[in-house]
Amino acid sequence: MENVTDLRTVEWKDNKVVMIEQTKLPNELIFVEYDDFNQVANAIKTLIVRGAPAIGVSGAFGLALAVLQSKATTKDDLISDLEDARKILFATRPTAVNLGWGLEKIMNVAKSGDTVEQIRDLVISKAKKMADEDIEINKTMGKNGSVLFDDNDTIMTHCNAGALATVAYGTALGVIRATRESGKNIKVIATETRPIQQGSRLTAFELKHDGFDVSLIPDTAVGYTMANGLVNKVIVGADRIVKTGHVFNKIGTYQVAIMAKQHGIPFYVAAPLSTIDLKTKAEDVIIEMRKGSEVTGIGDKKTAPDDINVINPAFDMTPPELISGIITEKGVATAPYDKSIPKLFESDNS
Repeated sequence: MENVTDLRTVEWKDNKVVMIEQTKLPNELIFVEYDDFNQVANAIKTLIVRGAPAIGVSGAFGLALAVLQSKATTKDDLISDLEDARKILFATRPTAVNLGWGLEKIMNVAKSGDTVEQIRDLVISKAKKMADEDIEINKTMGKNGSVLFDDNDTIMTHCNAGALATVAYGTALGVIRATRESGKNIKVIATETRPIQQGSRLTAFELKHDGFDVSLIPDTAVGYTMANGLVNKVIVGADRIVKTGHVFNKIGTYQVAIMAKQHGIPFYVAAPLSTIDLKTKAEDVIIEMRKGSEVTGIGDKKTAPDDINVINPAFDMTPPELISGIITEKGVATAPYDKSIPKLFESDNS
């Protein structure tokens, strides 16, 4: 099999959306194809596709399917159908900001068309372009971040911010890939990332597959690993970053950051500008709560008593004082973030 980075997590082929079915990894590499935007919405909801950048592009491709499914003969009716599809796609995951970003970009380009045919062409070509741009953005981000890592570093990562969380290459793992490509020798420690195991199922799979020296630890061993000097740096992705530098990422990120601070280990976040939300305040971000069955069992095996109360947040918030730098395609933002984050957008005209 080719490198994981050479695989596209989500792509447009013959007027269908083709995705890697990530819930089947690492046991099987299966591709699913969809011709209905409702199927894409379901895929986002059930984590067949996940990772903020991949969700953003999947939303865009969902609208591209909607534009083909629509029977509308006028611009107004087509925009109305797209608006309905946008609502369904947007409702799937509330925390990642990239989904709204991807949908909005498509709606804007749709409204710029005059005829139904023109809108169809514009929407499909824009969605495909967004997928291509995701890879370029990740590679630029990777280069920007690689200078922060040294030869013989051991880098800890949490969840999966790799090729599988993006169209290809990855955000946090993209930085790790770029660090290796720059000739530095590095090792990676991946947390298993309960309860969905994105670390053990996806990150470990992806890195091992691409020939990295990767070790897997239980989430509960982060403190042990750091206290025993087994880690030099930490890098994670993000699902939403607000202007103040508060980072929303997979549940467990906050405790990794606290632990890193305690042990004097730099803690970096890698995310594209499309993950940054300049409008929302940290306290207003909705944290997605997921079903209890993710915690009370693994597959068909029960691991908890019946009818137990479960609190299962998908994300947590890491405050800016725990973050050494936020790596983007436009450069690395450092504290004070309320000054450095808006500056990243000054040269951004996309």
